[in-house]
Amino acid sequence: MRRPVNRRARAWSWPLVIGLVCTLTWSSPAGADASRAGFGEAVDRILDDPRLRGGAAGVVVADADSGDVLYRHRADDRLMPASNTKLFTSAAAMGLLGPDHTFRTDVLGEGTRHGRTLRGDLYLRGTGDPTMLAADYDRLAKSVADAGITRVTGRLIADDTRFDAQRVGRSWAADDESSYYAAQISALTVAPDTDYDAGSVIVEVAPGGANGERPEVTVTPKTRYVRIDNRATTGSGGLTVERGHGSNTITVSGAIAAGAQTAKEWVSVWEPTGYAAAVFADALKKHGVRVEGRARLGGATPQDARQLASHRSMPLKKLLIPFMKLSNNIHAEVLTKAIGYETAGRGTWSAGLAAIADWLKKQGVDTGAVRQVDGSGLSRMDNIAAGQFTELLLAVRQQPWYAEWYASLPVACAPDRFVGGTLRSRMCGTPAAGNARGKTGSLTGASGLSGYVTDADGQELVYSIVLNNYLAPSVKSLEDAIVVTLAKSGEGRTEGVRPRAVRGAQQTDLECSWVKPRRC
Repeated sequence: MRRPVNRRARAWSWPLVIGLVCTLTWSSPAGADASRAGFGEAVDRILDDPRLRGGAAGVVVADADSGDVLYRHRADDRLMPASNTKLFTSAAAMGLLGPDHTFRTDVLGEGTRHGRTLRGDLYLRGTGDPTMLAADYDRLAKSVADAGITRVTGRLIADDTRFDAQRVGRSWAADDESSYYAAQISALTVAPDTDYDAGSVIVEVAPGGANGERPEVTVTPKTRYVRIDNRATTGSGGLTVERGHGSNTITVSGAIAAGAQTAKEWVSVWEPTGYAAAVFADALKKHGVRVEGRARLGGATPQDARQLASHRSMPLKKLLIPFMKLSNNIHAEVLTKAIGYETAGRGTWSAGLAAIADWLKKQGVDTGAVRQVDGSGLSRMDNIAAGQFTELLLAVRQQPWYAEWYASLPVACAPDRFVGGTLRSRMCGTPAAGNARGKTGSLTGASGLSGYVTDADGQELVYSIVLNNYLAPSVKSLEDAIVVTLAKSGEGRTEGVRPRAVRGAQQTDLECSWVKPRRC
């Protein structure tokens, strides 16, 4: 099946899961502040929207300072959380890896030096850095040349053994394979730009000068690792850009209108370790370093190999910004495997998820009622209740790194992509604008928003909203209406918000940053 250039509109077209009809009732929980209980009725009215009929909703609101639960609606129902899962992964990464954790990419030589010749193999060893750009590999190659090496008699060996060979998460949809948000996970990879969508390339298609002419197709970064099969024409109709299964041939077909803006599509590669090796090999050649042997993928670096060059990533506390603001799935999965390696010596999903669960349990999260099978929430097997997100959001406020983690959450109606992130177009013109922070989540039939908001009296509230099994194109405006209601609440205030009155809500269940190249 062919896809249009802007694939995201159909990329989550997985079968909906039939859920129980939610019972839209509310009762003031024990310990709730009675002066605030009135907003529960307003939230109930929002949840009674026809768009949720036949679906499921879990909503919890708590006082951030005391931890008292002020509102709960099916708080313990396990639902698909989508990218709200990243709250668990990011917090555990800060707790287990530490805010200053960095990823290293090293170049090492094994063998003997004879003048400018290395008689042996050259190793490129990765530890999972999802922010490695072609420019970073170029600097590594220059360092090798600057060390006086111009010839390597052996091979370039790409050492990705820090992580296992399982490249995609459990139950990820097969029709997402060539989409950049479902790219393969490896300890060695390349990101095409500073959104750091690791394991992907950017394909740009510019129309020809007149109808019938071939459009011009370019790839970033410039690499021979992918091959372009340009079957497109300049004219009317849609454009399709996709990679076939098990291949690095990207087929461009259909048509792009004369005079149209250059179309961009982010496409994942097959086997990111080979991608990194190819980009680095080209950089070595550019800097006058000739490797005589053929490249090999997956070999472990010998202990006696000598370091020739090294690159360190930004620390985790800074990586959190592109990760959480733009809801980057690959970052979540890399961190999960990195946690597994650091805690158990195994860079696997199973080891990482076990460590995440253990850390969450120590923070007071009931992990016995959680099923988490990946780090990002891309899997529809993830099941987490709104009450468990609330437990985490309350617990992390006591962590020494909380301020940095809190700063990584998207901010409602903040126009800068690296501030507002996936909330940058939502809740504008309301008391929640510039106030509410939260992690969004989106799959077909699953939507979530969990975070913090300050009410009209200056009291910080914690909230979690997880909505599932609806048939409407979007329920984002319902989430926004609940958060705006909280922002307007306070002592003696019970005013509710009609969902359709909320400005800036998205009309489809898509992560804002994933709708490229519009970059909403």
